[in-house]
Amino acid sequence: MKRCALLLANTILLAAMAAVPVGAADSASPGVDAGTKKPATLAELLSTVRSGWERERGENRERESSFARDRDRQKRLLSAARNELALQEARSQQLEQDFENNEQHITQLEGTLAERLGTLGEAFGTVRQVAGDTLGHLEQSITSAQITNRGEFLGELASSRKLPQAESLEKLWYALQQEMTEQGRVLRFRAPVLGADGKEREREVLRVGAFNVLLDGHYLQWLPGIKRLAELGRQPSSRHLASVRRFEKAGPGSAALALDPSRGVLLSLLVQTPSLGERIAQGRAVGAVILLLGAAGAVLGLWRLLVTLAEDRRVRAQQQSPDASAGNALGRVLAVADTNTTADVESLELLLDEAILKETTSLDRYLWVVRTVSVVAPLLGLLGTVTGMIRTFQAITLFGTGDPRLMAGGISEALVTTMLGLCVAIPLLLLHALVTSGVRRINDVLEQQAAGMVVLRSKKDGGNG
Repeated sequence: MKRCALLLANTILLAAMAAVPVGAADSASPGVDAGTKKPATLAELLSTVRSGWERERGENRERESSFARDRDRQKRLLSAARNELALQEARSQQLEQDFENNEQHITQLEGTLAERLGTLGEAFGTVRQVAGDTLGHLEQSITSAQITNRGEFLGELASSRKLPQAESLEKLWYALQQEMTEQGRVLRFRAPVLGADGKEREREVLRVGAFNVLLDGHYLQWLPGIKRLAELGRQPSSRHLASVRRFEKAGPGSAALALDPSRGVLLSLLVQTPSLGERIAQGRAVGAVILLLGAAGAVLGLWRLLVTLAEDRRVRAQQQSPDASAGNALGRVLAVADTNTTADVESLELLLDEAILKETTSLDRYLWVVRTVSVVAPLLGLLGTVTGMIRTFQAITLFGTGDPRLMAGGISEALVTTMLGLCVAIPLLLLHALVTSGVRRINDVLEQQAAGMVVLRSKKDGGNG
């Protein structure tokens, strides 16, 4: 009996040892803590295994009860979320229905409002349009430099969706009437002015209606973006500025003024117009050569003209004097006859021709330069035209014809050089003709006097014979 019991215990022990890993049994078995004393007998080992199983079953039952509690709580949360979703969906449907009902109600009210307004609706639209147009007009008007704070009211009236009150209509009428009145006034007032250096200074300016503002003989421009008066970076030509200075100094009454009725458009175009120096500079190197040659030809031509006029005056005086003077051409020709009293007619005629040729050569000195410049100047102008057109075609080749300003330089050179060539050639040609005419007149006088002296000598010799 004892042997059977011992055999049964050994069998159970072997089964337990086979079920539990060796490493786990050595370190921390389910029923044995790390600090528990290791069983010494098989009975102790069996007891230890049994207590470990019981402890595990207790822990498993605790976990199962915890999982059951969590499952019930999650079911309750899911049910609450589903109920909240259903509630919100119902509320959303109700809001959508309310929105549709409100839209229909607003449409009905707008139709009712339009019916009740009748012609007042058209009048209200007209008022809004006039207010908007007036706002844009006043923002661009120079009178805003003096009369400020008009745009806020007009902006509110132009964007309002309510019927305007009588007070608003009166303010709109007053703004229109005020602008019309200011267009006919010429007055001085102080206003901030932006200088060319970017600094703002308080200055006293002169406003001419709603057209121009003047300051110290210059035009000012109105900048709507910053609502300030500013000095122009460049002023128009002097003939316009002269009228400004006279107008500023004028007293009561009327005075002439170069006025810009386009409110700055014409003035902006005038200030962009090139001056004479800038226009000449557009001719580049060819234009400079034409001007240099023209200046040299003009100086020589004027010098020869003065010399010819002075010589003509002395020749006329010599015609009235019986005594020959060496200070003029006619006197020197007459002196040849006086110094060769014994020469025969043929010899005298040859001597007189030589003296006249000498005087004519002296009078014609440097006239060929004037003539040559008058011929070469148009040819140089034509050369500038060709080079300018070459530059224009190069610009077209590189950049196309999209921007005309890229071709403006070449076209300007082509036209300006042609103009300079003609401007130089025409006066020099007239000057050459004038000097040549004076020289020819003196030469005719010399030939007439020489012929007369030859005739007198011929008669004298014939009488002596």
